Amino acid sequence: MFIDYTKITVKSGDGGNGAITFRREKYVAAGGPDGGDGGRGGNVYFVVDPDLNTLVDFKYTKKFKAENGQNGSGSRCNGKGGKHIYIKVPIGTLIKDAETGEVVVDLSKEGQTELILPGGQGGKGNSHFATATRQAPHFAQGGQKGIEKEFVLELKMLADVGLIGFPNVGKSTFLSVVTAATPKIADYHFTTINPNLGVVKTEFGDSFVMADIPGIIEGASEGIGLGLRFLRHIERTRLLIHVVDVSGSENRNPVEDFKIINEELKKYSEKLSKKKQIIAANKIEIMQDNKLYEELEEIAKQNNIEIFKISAVTKQGVNELINYASKILKTLPKEEFIDAEERKLYTLKDDAEEFIVRKENGEYIVEGRWVERLIGRVNVEDNESLYYFQKSIKQMGIDAELKKQGVKEGDTVRFVDWELEWYD
Repeated sequence: MFIDYTKITVKSGDGGNGAITFRREKYVAAGGPDGGDGGRGGNVYFVVDPDLNTLVDFKYTKKFKAENGQNGSGSRCNGKGGKHIYIKVPIGTLIKDAETGEVVVDLSKEGQTELILPGGQGGKGNSHFATATRQAPHFAQGGQKGIEKEFVLELKMLADVGLIGFPNVGKSTFLSVVTAATPKIADYHFTTINPNLGVVKTEFGDSFVMADIPGIIEGASEGIGLGLRFLRHIERTRLLIHVVDVSGSENRNPVEDFKIINEELKKYSEKLSKKKQIIAANKIEIMQDNKLYEELEEIAKQNNIEIFKISAVTKQGVNELINYASKILKTLPKEEFIDAEERKLYTLKDDAEEFIVRKENGEYIVEGRWVERLIGRVNVEDNESLYYFQKSIKQMGIDAELKKQGVKEGDTVRFVDWELEWYD
């Protein structure tokens, strides 16, 4: 089964919570705080696996999660960090942010390993919050949450030459003749529903990879049929061999076919429409009227495109075409992939940036990642802890924002699950 497009949900591990513990020793009435820190959450990596050639493994497994960091414990024992997760994909896989469509990374090199989502930092234990005036803090820092994202995985075949053209024009036959590939071939439309790859070896010892792209039809750039899936695979080829049926056996007009395919390429991608092309005028062994070929030849001259008369069945003209393609490839640069240094990186934001204040049904609601972490480290039954809470919301600007929105003494302010009465 060939799978070249899928969507998955990925989450990095949460950081472990810091511990609230106190030293307990014989003959020591009140030992100091000794809470250890929480462990860091596991990272998420994508890794190129040379043994994979489809995304079929993601058909049933759609969710991936790195391990959470462990909580801290007494005696200043820090929690263990969560295990990283390595998601294996085939070479040529493009990772995109499902929400924005932005490219995250292009996995196009053998052995490539890329960090995608970092794990959350572990929270600090209460031993970090002891001061000269606060010697027994009954609070600690909660672990930072990991990042959860939905990604689109697109597999684009890495081939030097792409065969394009309408269905049933002889692309699969041509591929089977010039390579060791064995695509399914029959005399009906849409025989090829998955791209096929083959290695072409010329009589001069050169070699290159050729891909038989399933037939493109009119409207492919708008997603008609499986057009968008097919067009994705052509993007990474350096040279296009445009196979056109000039036999007239199916009442097709080769000039119209040539124009329609190129219009679909242009609609999908301006870059794709400008790729170097060679026209393979196929099925000359059953050509009924030379006029069809002559019309196509004239169009080729107008567009400065080399044209070859071939028969994929009898192999007439095939060697000449392959030798010319090999010669042209030497003049064309390798496809430029996305630079890893320029790719999108997901980072854990400073939680202090993440809070919002809003009014709803007469209540003031304060929420955000920083607020959640703050609530997680405060002990409501401890006066020192509550003082720390009040000091923190003032330092982070929550106090000022509430006043800006009109909070008055006696109003209800909700912090996550806490419902407090405001007083100045």
